[in-house]
Amino acid sequence: MELEAIPGVGSKTADALSQLDDPESALAAGDVAELASAPGITEGRAASIARAAVRERHDDPGGFLATDRADELYRDVLGLLKDRTVTSYGEKRLETLYPSGAASRIEEVREFTERALARDPDEAVLDALADVEPLAEPRNVTVRDRCLATADAERYTEAQQAIPEMSVEVVEDARDLADLARGYSTVVALDEEFAGVSVDGDVRVEPDALERPAEIVPERPLAFFAANRDSLRAAARVHRRAGIDPPLDLDALESALERVDSDGTVVGDDELDRLARAIDDLDAAVSTAESVANDHLRDAIEERDVTVEGSDLLSLVEQGAGVDSLLSRELSDEYAAAVAAAREELVESLDLDAGEAEVARRAFPEEPTFPVEREEEAVSRLREDLVAAKDRRAARRKRELAADLAESRGAAEKLVRTALELDVELAIARFAEDFDCAIPEFAGEESAASGFEIRGGRSPLLDVDFADVEPVDYGVSDVALLSGVNSGGKTSTLDLVAVVVILAHMGLPVPAEEARLERFGELHYHAKTQGTLDAGAFESTLREFAELTGGGGDRLVLVDELESITEPGASAKIIAGILEELRGKDVTGVFVSHLAAEIREMADYDVPVDGIEAKGLEDGELVVNRSPVKDHLARSTPELIVEKLAGDSDGEFYDRLLEKF
Repeated sequence: MELEAIPGVGSKTADALSQLDDPESALAAGDVAELASAPGITEGRAASIARAAVRERHDDPGGFLATDRADELYRDVLGLLKDRTVTSYGEKRLETLYPSGAASRIEEVREFTERALARDPDEAVLDALADVEPLAEPRNVTVRDRCLATADAERYTEAQQAIPEMSVEVVEDARDLADLARGYSTVVALDEEFAGVSVDGDVRVEPDALERPAEIVPERPLAFFAANRDSLRAAARVHRRAGIDPPLDLDALESALERVDSDGTVVGDDELDRLARAIDDLDAAVSTAESVANDHLRDAIEERDVTVEGSDLLSLVEQGAGVDSLLSRELSDEYAAAVAAAREELVESLDLDAGEAEVARRAFPEEPTFPVEREEEAVSRLREDLVAAKDRRAARRKRELAADLAESRGAAEKLVRTALELDVELAIARFAEDFDCAIPEFAGEESAASGFEIRGGRSPLLDVDFADVEPVDYGVSDVALLSGVNSGGKTSTLDLVAVVVILAHMGLPVPAEEARLERFGELHYHAKTQGTLDAGAFESTLREFAELTGGGGDRLVLVDELESITEPGASAKIIAGILEELRGKDVTGVFVSHLAAEIREMADYDVPVDGIEAKGLEDGELVVNRSPVKDHLARSTPELIVEKLAGDSDGEFYDRLLEKF
């Protein structure tokens, strides 16, 4: 997909998106989190870009939500869906779902919805999802002990881009390589012309190094898996608890993650741990070994029966009087035993292997001396050998583990992506379960008709518990007036129709036992105004309806008490004129009005009128049948009150008043 072909994506945004590893896949998947990781792209902007990419892919012109009230209801139902996500990704991802008139887009989401409804929103799965986050790319990986070297300027730029974690040095000849080798533990020469050059230090000629970044910089995959360890573990738990086939061996992944510390260090290697302990404990172990030797020799001197009394001999020795000759002549065996004890103590305390033990034994001299002292040169050599062995072991383990992890990165990304997408699916499944939803049928499907038909619909947006919402049956195939008593549910019926239509055109289940509707291109919902409009606002409203009557077909128009815009007499005429203009234009509409009778008289055709009928009054409260009755002009609240008073009174006043209705 050409990035700048996406509506709203200019050159700067395209440049930012191009810095992602795979922007096309992110756009195709609606991966808002990945898009938001591009420089300068906010989460809201990422969702907007993802929606625009969807529209471009489905040739969707947009504009389904044609009025502010329609958009408001979309935001309300989207909020209900987002409330049922566990991850922040799920919330962002749901932003890419929107009502559309494009059949291919609706079908695409319906397929996703069918998979979602097969999911079981188990609490154990939801708990595991709480710790899943989009994978992050570590930005602070730097390798200071190794470098790349090249004599080619283009190769230099290529190396900087391919392996930014390492320094890239420009060299001209073998002498430059030798200079680098003195400052770096390893130099990787990228030019084949250096093959066969012999210099001191670790210089490797690897022309294909840039094609094997995981081997050259094992810190890269290690840092990635270390930084995302918690999310990967959580995603593995999600797959296990949800019974989803994983894209890789979960046991092997978790075992590998156990071997990577939070900073990318390889852990869990016994040999590496032994060498690290030996290095850390070396000075203390040598001091302890010295004490062992001196204690052993001191005891031997004190107990030895020679020409000089033992205590006197000890005093002389400690004063340095002829110690070498005295020890050599009188205590050579005891000195050898003391040194042997010291060496054994050092080897055992540091848990040295055979080669290391050979170097360690040189830390104590063969020539007798008292007190016994270490040979610093030998101790330094032992330290160097241990550090070198540790570094070699760590580098080898890094390369081995990095190679394994690098190969599984794609599968690991899929593991997390699947878990995050599961959150979106479960949100839809929970929404459908919480609001007793069903998959709607569109025109062209079996038993479908034009307009809409809702059976057992209940609005999830009412300020009462959903279980207490009364179900509504209602359908319209042309343009109808909806009459009814005050507070009888006319506006909530319009809201229900709008919610069902919005969700259906999002490709989602709707809160009804059944719903059949045609595929609309636009939803126009005009909410009731607060008070009579002034002249300017009234003119603006008329212009809106003029545009509405002149538009194309496949529209759903919902209007709530348009008569409130001006005087009742004029309103009836205006509404009648609008209905006449909409007639026969492939428009489905519901106009809520208290002036249904007047409008029908003004119109030049027999306008269908439906009514939400009140059964009567009980304890001052209306008893209402919430489902509109077809072809029925509902009685008003005042008529019901007068009727009640007439029935409760013997007077003729109320009877005569009732006759006026």
